[in-house]
Amino acid sequence: MKEMLKKLTAVLLLGFMLSVALATALSNKKTRSDEENRELESFPKFTLSSVTDGSFFSGLESYASDHLFKRSKWLSVKSHISRETGENLVNGVFIGEDSLLDAEMSDREINGKAVEIINAFADSYKGTVYVAVIPTSSGVYGDKLPAYLLENPESRQISGLYGRISDDVRKIDAYNILKMLNDNYIYFRNDTKWTSYGAYCVYRTVIQKLGFLPTPYDKYTIMHITDKFRGNLYNRTLYTDTKSDLIDIYDYPNGEKVVSCVSSDKYGNKQKKELYDMKMAENGYMYDMYLGEPVPVIEIETTVNNEKKLLVIKDSYADCFIPFLTQHYNKITVVSPEFTDGKLSDYADINDYEQTLILFGIENVNSEKLFRDELLS
Repeated sequence: MKEMLKKLTAVLLLGFMLSVALATALSNKKTRSDEENRELESFPKFTLSSVTDGSFFSGLESYASDHLFKRSKWLSVKSHISRETGENLVNGVFIGEDSLLDAEMSDREINGKAVEIINAFADSYKGTVYVAVIPTSSGVYGDKLPAYLLENPESRQISGLYGRISDDVRKIDAYNILKMLNDNYIYFRNDTKWTSYGAYCVYRTVIQKLGFLPTPYDKYTIMHITDKFRGNLYNRTLYTDTKSDLIDIYDYPNGEKVVSCVSSDKYGNKQKKELYDMKMAENGYMYDMYLGEPVPVIEIETTVNNEKKLLVIKDSYADCFIPFLTQHYNKITVVSPEFTDGKLSDYADINDYEQTLILFGIENVNSEKLFRDELLS
């Protein structure tokens, strides 16, 4: 009886595997997964060299994994099973009781390129440079992670980075501001980034360093645009038991207004843009509602009557931060090096600005697109 049961189990398992393989082979192949917010692997090119060096077979394995029938469902089920069995790590994400956290931050070793680029920029710039490096949610809520994942905490990474940046650059300590306020909703539960409130808390210090008084919190009307945001940590796990996040807009009804917002692509083509793109809040990566679809340059003009101009060099962490600055400057030029080609000077004359704010997340410190030699060549 036991032998027959083993054979029956083996036949059923084999039948199931063949069914999944057949369904995978016959299913329509997508090029992108919206649930995981990434492009899927394409079928590898078959060549003699790719077979010889093994790249064809590794590519085939990745392709099969990406196009597995009902892949998203399998990944979600795996994440939930892992959580229930106490195996809280899935694809480098720690599944906590009330939030998801990046468990790979301790593996980050700062390669020095960011320091080199920032120092070179400060040397060639006539104005004042300010740098704000923003920790991820894991950096601020590291006490929720197992101790073995905290060998190289982000507080140490940021401190080490600041220690190597020129004394001519004014460094702003965002980490301790956020750490002191970590009982508040300052980070998303499903993403590594800060919320608008987290950005506001750091803005209050940044804007004072830049020479202004911050806009009081009670002057803003807070609008909840969506409560269904699932971010980059969710994309890696598809874990649904963590509560989805809010996307907020801070509006100052009696404050200064944006009168012009124009974007430029890498070819210099300009078009009108909005600070908030509501279409992005309806689908895809909802955080892109802030400043809309990523572009190389955005030029913002306001009703502020002080003729002051600010240059911001940033990554996506700054997207929900930029709107707070519109109460203080007549013109703000925002440059996203990740989406530019060539030199920074092709997009802005840096010496037209008395102040430059460099703001980016520590998780992007080693980005070859954000910090590259061509930027200042």
